[in-house]
Amino acid sequence: MSSPALSATVPGGWTARLSLAQLGLMMGWFTLIQIVLPQHMVEVDAAGKEASLAVVFAVGAAVSMVSNVAFGAWSDRTRGRYGRRRPWILAGGVAGAAALVVLGTQRSVLGMAIGWSLVQLTFNAAFAATVAVVPDRVPEWQRGRVLAVAGAAQAAGPLLGGLVVALVVTGILPSYLAMAALLLVTVLPFALATGEGPVTGPAPGPFDWRTLWVSPRRHPDFAWAWVTRFLMNLSISMGTGYLLYYLRDQVGYERLFPGHGADEGVLILLAVSTVAGIGPTLLSGWLSDKLGRRRPVVSVAGLLTASAGLLLAFGSAWPMVIVAAVVLGAGSGAFLAVDQALLTQVLPADLDRGKDLGVLNLAAAGPQMLAPILAAPLVTQLGGYASLYAATAAVGIAGALLVWKIRDVP
Repeated sequence: MSSPALSATVPGGWTARLSLAQLGLMMGWFTLIQIVLPQHMVEVDAAGKEASLAVVFAVGAAVSMVSNVAFGAWSDRTRGRYGRRRPWILAGGVAGAAALVVLGTQRSVLGMAIGWSLVQLTFNAAFAATVAVVPDRVPEWQRGRVLAVAGAAQAAGPLLGGLVVALVVTGILPSYLAMAALLLVTVLPFALATGEGPVTGPAPGPFDWRTLWVSPRRHPDFAWAWVTRFLMNLSISMGTGYLLYYLRDQVGYERLFPGHGADEGVLILLAVSTVAGIGPTLLSGWLSDKLGRRRPVVSVAGLLTASAGLLLAFGSAWPMVIVAAVVLGAGSGAFLAVDQALLTQVLPADLDRGKDLGVLNLAAAGPQMLAPILAAPLVTQLGGYASLYAATAAVGIAGALLVWKIRDVP
């Protein structure tokens, strides 16, 4: 069950700081995933880059799955003058910047796996608490709009990060250093001014890993929300994890545009996707609040997201890739914003919001681990990129339709 409706509207400044923090976290995460880590791996293991990158992604995702839930649960149980979420956001932001520097110095596949795991660990400390503070502070009737603004900021993060590593800095280590500095600039304002006072109310019982289990029988809406999010994130992760290699090896970007690298193509697609997603993201959040209905918006947005995979499955011409980026940006932006609002309304217990949102976030971290395991053989042995993108479309369609299994959220 969700928490009782809160009455106090959160001000615009609070929403802006929340959005800035989420922009910084997404900038760090996805700039690394889509551009920096693939380029780094080319320097470390050019011959086996696909398989080695899959290992690094999978190890990091496993760490993310555990740490997101753990930090969410620990923030539920934190008591003191600085609140329960703020200390974790602050510590995660500072430690995350340090982890990026460590990762940037690695020159082996093992070192990259360890460094990426540290990034996942620290980023999840900040992200779990940042997500949990929303149902703490934002009334249900305002969550669609607040999370739509935050969602638009999240979508802009990879684009801004891509611009920095493509146009402002040169080289692998400078890219990591830039992401570290930007993480501090974006996360610390929210960490230092969340408006969270001392927490004196009752706390959940001692943390026990067995409490992570949420019975699908007792909480079916929670279970279906988890499945829906898992499938949609799996679809997106499968489609974007090998984007740099897709442009280089399948589209032939560097052949089409001599003198320009495939990383430039990724940046162009990020720009197109981000711009295409801003309007639909904000509109979907406003619309879901206005109508008081989340499921129709989530389902339509999910189907739109999946259709981007269909476009890439049937053609790899550069204009088709641009169209797919437009469709993906519009669909995924709208989906992620309203789906996050929906998730806050299926939480089983008020005192365990952080833990339960962490369990739901496993549906985002899990696909990061599973996607390369599924995508690598599709690309290398089972039909290439056409098979990969057909699979992403099928998975996304399933996720978009299963949202209708949720009953207590309109």
